[in-house]
Amino acid sequence: MSNTEAAPAALTCRPDPATPGVEVLSAREVPLGGPRAMRVRRTLPQRDRSLIGAWCFVDHYGPDRVADAGGMNVAPHPHTGLQTVSWLFSGEIEHRDSLGTHEFVRPGEVNLMTGGAGICHSEVSTAATEVLHGVQLWVALPDEHRDAPRAFEHYAPEPIELDGGTARVFLGSLAGSKSPVATFTPLLGAEVVVEPRDRVTLDVDPAFEHGVLLDTGQICVSGEPLGLSELGYLGRGRTQLDLTNLGDEPSRVLVLGGPPFTEPILMWWNFVARTHEEIVAYREAWESESDQFGRVEGYTGSPARLPAPVLPPVTIKPRRNRNS
Repeated sequence: MSNTEAAPAALTCRPDPATPGVEVLSAREVPLGGPRAMRVRRTLPQRDRSLIGAWCFVDHYGPDRVADAGGMNVAPHPHTGLQTVSWLFSGEIEHRDSLGTHEFVRPGEVNLMTGGAGICHSEVSTAATEVLHGVQLWVALPDEHRDAPRAFEHYAPEPIELDGGTARVFLGSLAGSKSPVATFTPLLGAEVVVEPRDRVTLDVDPAFEHGVLLDTGQICVSGEPLGLSELGYLGRGRTQLDLTNLGDEPSRVLVLGGPPFTEPILMWWNFVARTHEEIVAYREAWESESDQFGRVEGYTGSPARLPAPVLPPVTIKPRRNRNS
């Protein structure tokens, strides 16, 4: 959509001097697991910031033409101590897991899978997908729930109209919309589209820290401009998020939030743990095809399951935020 006004109002980014600034986290390109090595842009975890609330992993990919890039084909692989969250902007992904789930995720829908003590799943873009574009997110489970039983939820939130844009709230609550999807810590996850040369102001929980990931367009977050695939971090104490679109096309962002997650965690490969010894045990259980992770039925790709990487020759250390 283009702005057809003959003399549109000029919008600028103006930081609020009364509140702390926005920390901009740049993405790094990494290969997604699997032999086809699909490339993704990763903004969490980082050296100095591992979490935003309980969000501990943010991968942003596409838009990629499947005919050129090959799409997504990730063989069965394990998870522990986390929930995975899949959100698409375009395309279709087929999900299978060891709970017995067979589900698809499409634009405007969310798949949330609880790994807990152990689960495995596969993810494959379907033949109907021409362009693949979306995000893969992880949520760390708190210690008292990190051995939760396997679970899966699918939800398609209705879009809600905002002054200056629209939103789809897939986790938590925002702008009067509340998701029914269960999480183990308070969380916010929403897609927000800001109209050209317009502004959206969101009332948010001051007990939350927030992250804003720019997917398309030109956006300022509370006065700070973001580049494509950059993640703007905002600490606690804010009651509002201001999203200003400086361009002539709609701008789309993902808003993530939650109260600070204060427990130190270890992340290695697809596992979230608390000690190096747990990571070693999880890897051994997966390599030995233990019942801890179960089996995915119906996946026909090759290899039949992803092998675990070799452990590094060092003790894996906990991840903490710089200001924790």
